[in-house]
Amino acid sequence: MKTHAPAESESTAIVQSLALHGGADDATPEVELAELARARAFAEPLLNGHTLDTGEEAFTHAEGVAAILRTMGAAPSMQAAAYLVYAGDFLNRPDEVVAKAFGASYAGLVINTRRLFAIGRAAREATVLHERQAEQTERVRKMLLAFSRDLRVVLLRLASRLQTLRWFAAGKRECPAPLAREALQVFAPLANRLGIWQIKWELEDLSFRFLQPEDYKRVASLLDGKRIEREREVEAARRRLAVALAGQGLQAEVRGRSKHLYSIWKKMQAKGLDFDRVLDVRALRVIVATLPDCYAALSRVHELYRALPGEFDDYIARPKSNGYQSLHTVVQDGDGRAIEVQIRTREMHEHAEHGVAAHWAYKEAGARGAGGVSAEGEFEARVAEARKKVL
Repeated sequence: MKTHAPAESESTAIVQSLALHGGADDATPEVELAELARARAFAEPLLNGHTLDTGEEAFTHAEGVAAILRTMGAAPSMQAAAYLVYAGDFLNRPDEVVAKAFGASYAGLVINTRRLFAIGRAAREATVLHERQAEQTERVRKMLLAFSRDLRVVLLRLASRLQTLRWFAAGKRECPAPLAREALQVFAPLANRLGIWQIKWELEDLSFRFLQPEDYKRVASLLDGKRIEREREVEAARRRLAVALAGQGLQAEVRGRSKHLYSIWKKMQAKGLDFDRVLDVRALRVIVATLPDCYAALSRVHELYRALPGEFDDYIARPKSNGYQSLHTVVQDGDGRAIEVQIRTREMHEHAEHGVAAHWAYKEAGARGAGGVSAEGEFEARVAEARKKVL
């Protein structure tokens, strides 16, 4: 039995867990929950006392991956796979042991994940010497989808890398630059293409923190500097809009929306803006029941506030390539402060937060090549093909 997990064993965990469904396709929720508990109990004694190459305890990592998958709406069978894939690193004959204890599907998952990880690592090492960084990262993106028979493999891979970054951040440890850079250049754009914004934003912010600590601290300080005043302004706008929508008979949930440091920094860099000129630092999100309600709410917003010219986007009529739908508008309050307002239905919101993990059933829509990542048409087509497999 190994005393130390292979390099980037988390990568291994990812790919395989999603390549197969995990348990039996006809398993009931009760059976899946029991299977999850059994997988955890099986893995814990194998993983305890062992660490990954990052220094994180193996069982802690598996627990974190399973928790992230749970927040993404993944089935218990997927969460169980996170434990079994890591347990496979500490078994002499993982295929035989896992097959006997959990069935052929999980055994295949463990073996294929490790095989896929080896292929991906070899590809990355080979391209470092011969390709520019952009070409290398694009090759890794393609590899992640090309070798996965099921899109959920990629979701598990994303969850694993996020858990690794969280571990470094929580312990105030120094994260290796190549690991953070791969998270920013490979996994965050991939999460964006799949519409998993919660994962995308967190990967970006954590990578930004490790790769450009001074810029990260500066933006964080700017955000925190007038935080109380800004939160008071947003709350006043939220209450006013909620009352106005209710008065129109619309059932709407109006929330203040948190901003992400990396997205603010990118806007400042791309447009040469000072912090005070980033228009969506103050932001509201409106969630309504139906599609017609989206446009009714938009009309009411524009009655309450002055809309800024050129700052309206209808992603409902023209969804982004990753399926994202929402109305975006930027308005000015009575004191001239800009407020971004996003309006969407509950279903659109679930997709915006968790992407394909929300329902496993969204159509490919919109123009190709969005998300700020250069890619060839074949890669975009592969994403579309992968999505169809979970419809």
